Amino acid sequence: MGSQASVAISGYQQTQKTVDTNREATPAEVDAIVLRQAAERLLKAQQMPDDEFFEESLLYNQLIWTVIQSEMTAENPLSEEIKANLISLSIFVDKQTAKAIGTREPDLLNTLININRNISMGLERTVPEQPVGEQPEL
Repeated sequence: MGSQASVAISGYQQTQKTVDTNREATPAEVDAIVLRQAAERLLKAQQMPDDEFFEESLLYNQLIWTVIQSEMTAENPLSEEIKANLISLSIFVDKQTAKAIGTREPDLLNTLININRNISMGLERTVPEQPVGEQPEL
């Protein structure tokens, strides 16, 4: 899996380079783009369940989730609840991927596509920063 993992990591790095040549993308932006691109790959794979692309797309998505899971360490600033939820999702992705590869059932990809899109949309939402000492209006 070492070479496959490096492909997923390389995908992250390539995405970060292409986001905007004038600035560096934030980790959340990179994650959002990678998840959205993986969702699009899975959507395309649904149209060709007997093609090699079907399994490749599922494995690529699974690797992305493996990278996400590996980032859920004690040093990660996310809350314990969010980290636990992301780990649970990555375990679900593993199980759903194995099931989809085994059955070649295109509808099994719907859940994976929705997960990726929803997490991507959540990562794209940003809260405007408040200057120190100012309170937002309620």
